[in-house]
Amino acid sequence: MKEGSIFVKAMIFEEHGAVSNIRLAELPEPTPKAGDVLVKVKAVALNGFDPMILAQIPGIKTPLPMIPGGDIAGEIAGFGPQGPSHGLAAGMRVVINPLMPGGSGVLGETVRGGACELICVPADNIIPLPDAVSFEDAAALPIAYGTAHRMMVTRGRVKAGDKILVLGATGGVGVCCIQLAKLNGAEVAACTSSPEKAARLRSIGADHVINVADTDYVDAVKALWGKPRVFTESGGADMVVNYVGGADWAKALMCAKRGGKVLTCGATNGYDPQTDIRYIWSLELDVMGSNSWSQDGIATLVDHVAAGRIRPIKSSVRPLEQLPMSLQDIIDRQVFGKAILTI
Repeated sequence: MKEGSIFVKAMIFEEHGAVSNIRLAELPEPTPKAGDVLVKVKAVALNGFDPMILAQIPGIKTPLPMIPGGDIAGEIAGFGPQGPSHGLAAGMRVVINPLMPGGSGVLGETVRGGACELICVPADNIIPLPDAVSFEDAAALPIAYGTAHRMMVTRGRVKAGDKILVLGATGGVGVCCIQLAKLNGAEVAACTSSPEKAARLRSIGADHVINVADTDYVDAVKALWGKPRVFTESGGADMVVNYVGGADWAKALMCAKRGGKVLTCGATNGYDPQTDIRYIWSLELDVMGSNSWSQDGIATLVDHVAAGRIRPIKSSVRPLEQLPMSLQDIIDRQVFGKAILTI
């Protein structure tokens, strides 16, 4: 970060550890290089990986001091030496693709994020934001919603009539999976362990809500859609969304129909679970990985929001200085949707 003569506010941590390590600081204003755009941040969203980055993920190098927050929406405040490009102009409302070019990192993960007043990013990562989409809604989209879009639409090719089981349904990715499934005409069963969150899942379109605190979701799927059969395609879910991993990995395989899909984009409860290969071969399951998001996917989501087809679900909207509180909510699993901070 090249130093300027003006200082800007940012939420930072200088060492890994607890939420208490995060503090408000003043940093030199970033100076855009050739090909960069300077963005005045209006809203930034946190993600499930923010607590992991704070705690330190082995093998991932985090620049210190680190600024959390990978999902950023704001206004263009300036350009690098080359001036405006890509049809961009000062004052334009934008949302940022957090995936930096050439595999050079992700904002908020291996590159300083957007919990600050100003940020420099490559012009290639800028997506215009229509007036119909608020900064808060736009900040909800890139990472979690973008990941869900790639998994459900690009990889899973969800379609009308599909029966979808979503594990871990109340986080940012899970909520968008439900919304995209319903947008495409699918029938959705969503899992949660909270009665309060169950009501909210129904409010965003889930056809069936399974409270895993008192109900086995394998039994619930059988009751809803029948038991998967080895020699026919009757019974079970067409698609199982399982990015929780852990003990639920092998169990979730029991819910998919013959020829069904099991999609994953993460492993929040453990990445090295036991599995049961019998279900994979006997039911001819397609186990599909999905990684990251695409700029086109984010732009499509922006269009969906502008047209009213999707409404980003926000768990909280707080001022920048309350970032530690929002991060603690994520750690405590008290979020439903996205935690947004405004500047």
